[in-house]
Amino acid sequence: MNKLDMTQAQPETTIPILTTSREVAQLAQDLRQLSVFAVDMEADSMHSFQEKVCLIQFTYHSNTEHTVLLDPLAGADLAPLLPVLADPKIRKIFHAADYDVRCLYRDCNIEIRGLFDTMIASQLLGTERVGLADVLNKYFSITLDKKYQRADWSKRPLPLPMCEYAAEDTRYLHQLALILEKELQEKDRLWWAQEEFELLEAARFQVKQGPAFLYFKGAGALTPRGLAVLEALLSWRDGEAQRRNCPPYKVLGNKTLLSLAHICPSSLDELNQVDDFAPRLIERYGRACLNALQPALQIDASELPSFPRTERLKRDAAVDNRLNKLKRWRQAKASKLELDAGILINNAILESIARHTPKNAEQLAHISGIKSWQQRVLGTEILATIA
Repeated sequence: MNKLDMTQAQPETTIPILTTSREVAQLAQDLRQLSVFAVDMEADSMHSFQEKVCLIQFTYHSNTEHTVLLDPLAGADLAPLLPVLADPKIRKIFHAADYDVRCLYRDCNIEIRGLFDTMIASQLLGTERVGLADVLNKYFSITLDKKYQRADWSKRPLPLPMCEYAAEDTRYLHQLALILEKELQEKDRLWWAQEEFELLEAARFQVKQGPAFLYFKGAGALTPRGLAVLEALLSWRDGEAQRRNCPPYKVLGNKTLLSLAHICPSSLDELNQVDDFAPRLIERYGRACLNALQPALQIDASELPSFPRTERLKRDAAVDNRLNKLKRWRQAKASKLELDAGILINNAILESIARHTPKNAEQLAHISGIKSWQQRVLGTEILATIA
């Protein structure tokens, strides 16, 4: 157990909230002088049609500890921060940075370089529970209050308890990162983590192409008519969610839409047969749903959409045998290294190895998704397992 310096960890009586361009410029100037600072962000994904970054938290040490909150919704110019956050020589400590990196780039054009992710570090050390609250409890016996995890961070003004909650997510990251970095060095895994961090820095949201039903779980089991109905309902739901400025699932859930697409109802009586469509929702949205899907019921059969089918790879007993050997080897190796097997190397990579049967390190390096640290640490044993 590591003793936390609680003299620095006590909440400040007043947490600064930066709202002006002048304040942002001053923050950027302060951060530019540092070698490391901690970052986190809050978004409103539970409350808005299009989620957005609502708050960015920074904790840094300059003689004393400072925690400040930046309000990007106030309209301040964030440009001075961009070169600081993109400077690889200055370490930025996050916990579970994937979503943050994507949102900050999409909404604020902020690119993160010099990343240290304490969740990834924890995973590579074999920690089972890697949420921030769990990790802080493990190392410092601290219990984080997560009651504002689903709060609406777009509301203004932010009440002090929410500001204090946000500040807690970065307040302990410096000390945590120092501990984790030391443990990674002792296990000779810091270079594993550094590769993972660099890959994470490039994470971006991808623009979805094609019909919306392609990204809807369960759509592959629908008839062509059902797909047309589902596409119409998804379009209607998005429009209603945008009008109400709420997440689409708060209009109608996916389970309800899928049931409607299976039944393809044409009347209110048929809507009442949908088990997942609550009477109060039928009363509110029933007529709108029928109007939205009506055109889909009129589409000529020859023009109905179809769900694209990828050609199934033929079962190959030799491939299956190699894959089973690789999984048995992975389990033993992961147990020896005290790691989760999926963190060590995932199933998709193992399946590709089993199918392509690389004969040497050069061929192994061409397996899709395999990382350099996995090649160096695991490569010899992988090649021996499938030989």
